[in-house]
Amino acid sequence: MKKTRKAELASFKLGQAHTDYKTHYAPEVLEAFDNKNPKSFSWTTFICTEFTSLCPKTQQPDFAKIFINYIAADKMVESKSLKLYLFSFRNHGDFHEDCVQKICNDLFKLMKPHYIEVIGEFTPRGGIAIFPFASLSSSKDEFKNLKSVRMMNYAPGKYSTKLDRLY
Repeated sequence: MKKTRKAELASFKLGQAHTDYKTHYAPEVLEAFDNKNPKSFSWTTFICTEFTSLCPKTQQPDFAKIFINYIAADKMVESKSLKLYLFSFRNHGDFHEDCVQKICNDLFKLMKPHYIEVIGEFTPRGGIAIFPFASLSSSKDEFKNLKSVRMMNYAPGKYSTKLDRLY
């Protein structure tokens, strides 16, 4: 049965006057909504320019720009819930690579998209920049092939440089 627009929006917890910002890693804040065009393939990109997490060793803050690119199947992520989810990493201690993989895994679990990739461009500390890349795909051959091609052709900064021109 098809939901009405009002009913669909009423089910979101995030339209409230008060926003509860989690101070711990909180995948439970993620919300998804029905993709209105599940038979059409299109990219959705989110760019979080102010991602922070904590180094698990030193407890020093790590800063990054996070790029999330996905091709939706039946569900899409609600943007405010994504913002609150990414904010929940602020006091979370994990290595860069683990943060990016965790984001990819959590979003894949929530939406079950055809394809998703998450790229982190972490600000250099100690003279070393780390740009982790994680991706997952559905079992359909065209998306498994896309995952393979994107992984084999990944070049740090390749995607973000083009997107940065927009901002």
